[in-house]
This record gives sequence, C-alpha cells and structure tokens, in this order.
Amino acid sequence: MKKFFALIVVAVILPLQCFAQDAEATIGKMVDLTGCPVVQLETDSGTIKLALYNETPLHRDNFLKLVKEGFYDGVLFHRVIDQFMIQTGDSISRHAEPGQELGEGDYETYKVPAEIRFPQLFHRRGTVAAAREGDDVNPNRESSMCQFYIVWGKKFTNNMIDDVEERIARKTGNIITIPKELREVYMKKGGTPHLDGQYTVFGEVIEGLDVVDRIQKAETDQNNRPLCDIRIVKATVLSE
Repeated sequence: MKKFFALIVVAVILPLQCFAQDAEATIGKMVDLTGCPVVQLETDSGTIKLALYNETPLHRDNFLKLVKEGFYDGVLFHRVIDQFMIQTGDSISRHAEPGQELGEGDYETYKVPAEIRFPQLFHRRGTVAAAREGDDVNPNRESSMCQFYIVWGKKFTNNMIDDVEERIARKTGNIITIPKELREVYMKKGGTPHLDGQYTVFGEVIEGLDVVDRIQKAETDQNNRPLCDIRIVKATVLSE
C-alpha cells in the first residue's frame, strides 16, 4: 500500500532542474499574488482561502481542475500534527470509519511532476504544498495528484536552523542551504524548514490562518488523525 507523507528525510540529491533559475533574486521576498487564482475551502472549522502560485503552473492547474470537479468536497483533514502541518486530499477519507488509518494512495491515477522552486518558494507558515511518496520509491519527488498540506510549523532559533541545515546538507551534497533571508522569516514567522527543497510549494493561505491554527491543535490518535472528524465541506474556485 502506498502512503503519502508531508515529512521525509531526503535520501538522494535533488535534481538541479527543480530550482527556479531566478530564485536567487527573490530570496525571502513574498510572492506577487497579482493574477493568482484563489480557491476557497469551506471547512466545518471555518473558511480558508488559498492563492495558487503562477510559478508552479502544473500544480496550480491540477488543483483548479480537482476543485472544479468537486474532488475535495467532503474529504477529511486526515493527518494533523501540532506545530507542523495539516494534510488533506485523501478521497477515501470521505467515508472513513472511525479510527481507520488514512493516507493511502492506491486510488491515485497520476502524479504531478515536481516544481520545486527553492529558495523562492519555501515552507513558511501558511504555505500550501503537495504531499508525495518517499524518495526510496519516488526519486524525482513527483507530487500526489490530490493530497496537500498547509504549513503551520513553529518559530526557530538560529541554532535550530543550523541543525536543520546540517541535516539537509548531509543528504543533498550541500545543495540545500537556508539563506539568511529565509532564516529571518523562520525565526519571526515560523514554518517547517526541514521540508525545504524536497516538496513542491504551490500556494499560500490569504485568509483563514486562524482556522489552520485551530485545526492543527486538534486532538489526534496514534496515526495523527483527528479524533473528531474535520472536513472540507466545499471547495470553490473564486477567481482564475
């Protein structure tokens, strides 16, 4: 059985083509959201609005397609970890039994090619990224067709970021380092820097970060599934 994770320790060197060529000029800067599509997630915990980045067109277009098809209507936030992230998009979760382990990917019919744009797009609090299978079976880091997570994370000290950077660098041949501009964001705003350069970040929360906070604090079982179901009631494209 396949399982999609939002957390993994890298095991191979990230292909250089995953990096945006102009990323160095945008380090630490917020993405220009002018003209970005906006999607609304009506959950039973409140409303979350997402902007989808034009810098990741394959993920943007795939997400819009699934929303228009009603794919996300009724799915659970099936994996929730305090001070880390909230994950959803498993279609099996619509009719899951209490306590059933979720996150299986057998039903998925395709993967989305990686569009990793680090350091331009990084895992600061509120960003939206695609879940995927681990490097051992997915060395090209292709994304799940449907499962995604919203970052919450925590605030880091310089020493904590040093430790994260050292761990990532050992696994990627020093390809992944965390620039000082990103360090400042992680120290002041929070996030999950240990995921940088390994997953495709394709959007951000523009409204409803308080809802994300509420969901990530939910009490969960041993599989990180909330004890009380938290569901996307309706997903809607507000603008393209």
